[in-house]
Amino acid sequence: MSKVLAIICEYNPFHNGHLYQLNESIKAVHPDFTVCIMSGNFVERGNTALINKWARAEMALKSGVDMVIELPTIYSISSAENFASGSIKILNSLKCDTFLSFGSECGDIDILNRFADILVKEPSEYVTMLNHELAKGLSFPKARENAMLLYINDIRNSANVLSGSNNILGIEYLKQIIKTGNSITPITIKRVGAEYNSLSIVGNIASATAIREMLLQKKSVKNLMPKSSYSILEQELGNGRFVLDISQFEREIIYKLRCMNIEQIANLPDVTEGLEYKIKEAANVCNNLETLKFMIKSKRYTLSRINRILLYALLDITKQDYINSQKINPYIRILGLNENGKILLSELSQNKKLNIITSVKQFMDSSNNKSLKSMLAKDILATNIYTLGYKKNPDANLDFTKKLIVV
Repeated sequence: MSKVLAIICEYNPFHNGHLYQLNESIKAVHPDFTVCIMSGNFVERGNTALINKWARAEMALKSGVDMVIELPTIYSISSAENFASGSIKILNSLKCDTFLSFGSECGDIDILNRFADILVKEPSEYVTMLNHELAKGLSFPKARENAMLLYINDIRNSANVLSGSNNILGIEYLKQIIKTGNSITPITIKRVGAEYNSLSIVGNIASATAIREMLLQKKSVKNLMPKSSYSILEQELGNGRFVLDISQFEREIIYKLRCMNIEQIANLPDVTEGLEYKIKEAANVCNNLETLKFMIKSKRYTLSRINRILLYALLDITKQDYINSQKINPYIRILGLNENGKILLSELSQNKKLNIITSVKQFMDSSNNKSLKSMLAKDILATNIYTLGYKKNPDANLDFTKKLIVV
């Protein structure tokens, strides 16, 4: 059985910190193949990717990855839990000796596993503490962090674990591994340099957030990225194929919300407790996203959650779509590979139960699986909307016309 190193990522864009994690993971695992499960053109925090999924796949391949698989849009813009669930389901389906590597602020797999185990088993004492914190009107992430610290009663080792973005996502991966009872072996690489959302630069490492902010300010990021990645980024920016953030689609989003009735807004994932009324009221009086989000935001609803809701509206994703995504195993949509990746593809193709997509048209024409075709249709729609944000060449139907990236 082939040994596969898997990394779940956004690479938005691929920078020196990502290269460090990739290389350290390869050193730790010594895999036969390295595979990335990567978000498409929209990402988990309810925003756009800076450049399209094919360009980011090429960055990964030129940095040493063998195969890049797209995480379907329904998962890539979901909460951390569904984001992790979709990714782990894809890895499970590969039926390889898989090692999942992820970055974390704490760098301690045992502490993260302890948190994940509690969140899966939900001891009654912890649940009581969580409900008590929620009753204070706190957002779910903050209430969960408080309840966990109270339950574990080990501030010295556990403080700030649930406030680290990479830690939180890592715990979600571990939860899914525990729930599915599979043989994926998790490892974690301690994050070096700047933190996930930090705008600071440490040596030649900055977060993807800082890099995107620097680009917005027209500052050079050349020293913060591998040479090949920077070259690809420079080419995409020069050709006008980039979308800085979700505000590029603010008129489209507000238009969609104004066209929707209360019941349709209530049917968007993450909309609960009458939030649909606040959203509709805000959409009826706003003409920009910042004002819209300010009117909707509260202690209970984080900005990331609101951003995701706005994306669901833009991409016509409903609660039923979300429920369906939890029930099915996603396809394996390959964006790109290298010569070693071709060997892995040949091995995977031996399993006739796998829904491997190298040609979107061929899959849409030949597959009888309505659930998977519906899921793939959302990816196609997402790309068609995404390219509307381009400065130049806003071509539609790239999922049909763009060739597999081969490095």
